[in-house]
Amino acid sequence: MAFDGIMMTMVRREMSDALIGSRVSQIYQPARDELVFAFRTREGSRKVLVRLSDSPRVHISSCSIENPSVPPMLCMLLRKRLGGARLEDITQPQNERVLCLRFEAVNEIGDREMLKLYIEIMGRYSNAVLTDGEDKVIETVKRIDFSESEQRVLLPKLPYELPPMQDKLWIEDSAVDEICERIEALGGDDRAVLSAIQGVSPMIAREIAYRAADSDMKTQICWLKALVEEGRGEPTLVYKADGSPMDFCFMDIRQYEGALPVKRFDSYSELLDTFFSDRDRIARMRAKSNDLNKLLNNTIDRLSRKINLQRADLKKCADREQLRIKGDLLQANLYRIERGSTAVTVENFYAEDNAPMTIMLNPTISPAMNAQRFYKEYNKAKTREMMLTQQIEKATAELSYIESVQDMLSRCESEAELAAIRAELREEGYLKTQKNTAKSKDKPLPPIEYKSADGFRILVGRNNKQNDQLTLHTAQKNDLWLHTKNIHGTHVIICAEGREIPDSTILEAAQIAAAHSKGRDSAQVPVDYTRVKNVSKPNGALPGKVIYVNYNTVYVTPKKIDR
Repeated sequence: MAFDGIMMTMVRREMSDALIGSRVSQIYQPARDELVFAFRTREGSRKVLVRLSDSPRVHISSCSIENPSVPPMLCMLLRKRLGGARLEDITQPQNERVLCLRFEAVNEIGDREMLKLYIEIMGRYSNAVLTDGEDKVIETVKRIDFSESEQRVLLPKLPYELPPMQDKLWIEDSAVDEICERIEALGGDDRAVLSAIQGVSPMIAREIAYRAADSDMKTQICWLKALVEEGRGEPTLVYKADGSPMDFCFMDIRQYEGALPVKRFDSYSELLDTFFSDRDRIARMRAKSNDLNKLLNNTIDRLSRKINLQRADLKKCADREQLRIKGDLLQANLYRIERGSTAVTVENFYAEDNAPMTIMLNPTISPAMNAQRFYKEYNKAKTREMMLTQQIEKATAELSYIESVQDMLSRCESEAELAAIRAELREEGYLKTQKNTAKSKDKPLPPIEYKSADGFRILVGRNNKQNDQLTLHTAQKNDLWLHTKNIHGTHVIICAEGREIPDSTILEAAQIAAAHSKGRDSAQVPVDYTRVKNVSKPNGALPGKVIYVNYNTVYVTPKKIDR
């Protein structure tokens, strides 16, 4: 997840093509280490995001960013000096992770002046520095005085100095043989690539070494040099197996050999917007759902322990027939038993060979009362077995429901979906209803909708309540209903709309059902499908629980199609 030098080069070229010649229309500072510049271009307004902490980066962004009502002092200074300024050029000094935006502005007395904004993307040392035409510092986001650094000081009115260069070779300025010799001298592996070439991240270094194993290092360096010089990179996003974004880069990634999904974008700005917005959304949803996850995990642990204890008690009831047999044998042999006996041996006429059975007795009560004691214990065991069976069935259904809610929670993509799950848990009694809280009047979320290649609408429930609504009320009886077999997941409906549903659409819908289930990381997931008229809800069943008959099963690899 490194915004490396070559990525900076690609972003610089993209920004130059879109912004040079445009004028600054607005500047705001959403956070201390974040700046947003709005430019007026012939194609419309464009925003440039400068983030100097928490994954530092700079790129054109289309994300909605809040504008604080009270601008900080630095923001007011930038507005004063750069408001209405024309962007003349964007350069990358020393081919490092530094962008220099050169502006033509007008000062307070109407004279034209040249100003430069240096944006340094250097991890925790990232900074933005505004200088005049002679490269003297006007102001900086992070001031560096003599107590912090003796080599590089960034204070107003002092000359601006670029960050110290690394002892590495820039791919465009160096010969291929020179780069290969440096890599070979350093060991020839991915760490050598990282140490030899300026502007590559660890993932790119691993990719070069991985590809070189099938050909040779010189071929790969030639290819990388041509890619950078010609600017024909491929904005690529690599996802983890759970669907969350893992890393981004400027080239096709092969080192994972298809084990991790990748997605290509039309622009680097779109790539970076998607990566960071998805990552921030996932982090935000994880933080906001932390209390629900804790509640669900505790409930799952409690129900699991309860079911295990009940099953252990149920095993003790398995020998209850022996209690009845002992009662029958005592009742049949009362005349042979002396009062006060501690045991008696009688023929067991329930056994094939009438094998004798020794029965322990309570000497303080009569033989008849001993027989009744065994009958009473038998009836208690029988009643307990029946009650335990019902309790286990109820607890198992509740555990399955909570696990399904946890699965839905893991796939929440918005706060509205999270709020719907909270409302469901509150309605089912797992969350307390807060006093003096007005009921939400928000419109219920619609189901997720996809379109198959054959033109059929595919509807996907977002939570258990919506699953019930979708299957039992929204869907028509001849629509097709799908659900992963014995795996927690959502209800999926293919809207027939009077047409015959082809196998290709069923396959697409099954892949979607698998992707919206707990088996989304598996290679082959069984998905059942049947007509909606074959699906019903048992009386008293928890939300999302249905039964179905006359179904078929298809095995698919989970896959989401474009909406």
